[in-house]
Formats: sequence, C-alpha cells, structure tokens
Amino acid sequence: RRVWEALTRIPPGQPTTYSGLAATMGQPRATRAVARACAQNPVSLAVPCHRVIGADGSLTGYRWGVPAKRRLLEGEETG
Repeated sequence: RRVWEALTRIPPGQPTTYSGLAATMGQPRATRAVARACAQNPVSLAVPCHRVIGADGSLTGYRWGVPAKRRLLEGEETG
C-alpha cells in the first residue's frame, strides 16, 4: 500500500526508477518490493505504475505489456 501511495505522487510525464521511488519512500534497498507492488497493481491508471522505469531508462515489465506502458508515457509527454 505504501508503494501505491507513493506512485500516486509521481507527476505525469516525469517517470522515476524503481530504486528512485524506493529511495523517496525512505527505503532505498526496497527496489524489489517496489517492483513487486507495481506488478500486482490492478488499477494502473488510478495508481500509475507505468511511470516507473528501469535504472537504465528502459521500459521494463508492465502488467498490461510494455507497448501499453510506452503509449501511456508518450501520452503524458504530449498532453
């Protein structure tokens, strides 16, 4: 639940990394917990886990597929 709350505070068009989100939560070693919470998110638009990307900038796994994650992020960049 703490991860999902943190996800709602990520501004549109400003993705963060799994490790970055863990650090902002005061749990810098909780990267895997952040990834697990994102993977279990059943309401991706209300809890925007698509805004979390890999440390190297890659669009890593997404419950609804990486192409969907790419479209959501691109939509936030333009609008």
